[in-house]
Amino acid sequence: MDYVKVLVVVDEDDFRELILKRLIFNHMTAQATKHGPIAMEILNRQEFDVVILDSGIAEEESIETLRQIKADKPEIEVIVLTGNTCVEFGITAMKLGAFDYVIKPVVINELMDKIRQAHEKKHNRT
Repeated sequence: MDYVKVLVVVDEDDFRELILKRLIFNHMTAQATKHGPIAMEILNRQEFDVVILDSGIAEEESIETLRQIKADKPEIEVIVLTGNTCVEFGITAMKLGAFDYVIKPVVINELMDKIRQAHEKKHNRT
């Protein structure tokens, strides 16, 4: 498998760092931010396969960021992280084009599997 390029958009510093370390451990290229608008700036400068988008950055900002990604970069797969009380957010995100959602607290191995599946889907289309 080619290197998977992942952009992580998570507001919690420790959680964001944990995900980054795990991605690198799994031989993936990763970059991170805690804000949706900055994520869009990064996506306009670099190519990514998958975006991990946390609903915790503010639900409205998450939805707007997802809409922008799907409008500007529809080939990028987005995996949304959502709290177990916000499953509706995950469903809304999928209706807007997200690949899938993962309920927090996240099982890191499950997230890595979803990233690989999203990467495969993206590269099977091209």
